[in-house]
Amino acid sequence: MFPSEPDARRFDEMVRWIRSQFRVLEPVQACERLMAGTLPSRAAIITFDDGYRDNLEVATPILERHGVRAAFFIATGYMEGGAMFNDRVFEALRTTERRELDLAGLLTAEDKIAERPDEEGAVVVRLGEFSQRRSLAERLVLAIKHRPPEERLDAVRALEEQCGVQGSFDPMMSPEEVSALAKQGMAIGGHTRTHPILESVPDPVARDEIEGGRADLRALLRGEVDLFAYPNGRFGRDFSDRHREMVEDAGYRFAFTTDPGAATARSDPRMLPRFTPWDRSHIRFGVRALRNLSGD
Repeated sequence: MFPSEPDARRFDEMVRWIRSQFRVLEPVQACERLMAGTLPSRAAIITFDDGYRDNLEVATPILERHGVRAAFFIATGYMEGGAMFNDRVFEALRTTERRELDLAGLLTAEDKIAERPDEEGAVVVRLGEFSQRRSLAERLVLAIKHRPPEERLDAVRALEEQCGVQGSFDPMMSPEEVSALAKQGMAIGGHTRTHPILESVPDPVARDEIEGGRADLRALLRGEVDLFAYPNGRFGRDFSDRHREMVEDAGYRFAFTTDPGAATARSDPRMLPRFTPWDRSHIRFGVRALRNLSGD
């Protein structure tokens, strides 16, 4: 279902690209030196969002082989089992043996995902090969991503019922695995508890998600948790200045968006940009890095 996602070999290649172009620093130290204006030239950090088990089992051995430490942002509500809504959507469509789904009630007319509305109001979608299922999953995720959490969960459950599958998919790290990651010298950061789009929930819920995620990690790791990443991470769409203030109030020293760019000593320490190395060649990755550095 994810043919363009990097496998172990590809990730190893990406780390080599990054190390060939940047000085990869320990994340908290890098943030401190950024604010102090003492970063070396071509400084960079590597980050991972959400808390997937393959971060520990696949990515970490590769990072260690290259002598690199990274930051891992954990949605703590899934450490005891379960999966985020988007993963459940993909898994339901990957594993279902059904060939047709009626998505009426799951989606609205504005979602524009129905392939064949019939006279009785059914919204029928025929399932084919994995490429078609992947496309449908991507469209479903976009359609429900910004709904309030309970509505989003109801939509996922309705899809799983239509697919005839159970929501038992468990791809996330356990508390013991997160602890193991920290013991290997990796930085652990907060990512809320259940990964809501902060703009889609009331402020008290957003605050509880932000503060609760940090409290969970402090209790687990028995230490301070300095780093945070905003779920989905686009300023103005997924979170706002209100949430930035909540992150500061919660005690996080540094926080990351998914707005592309390069951080400088003038950057807001709780609005640090990041970009994603989706490029398929060393040269294109270098060009992307230069564009982020120049602000293009």
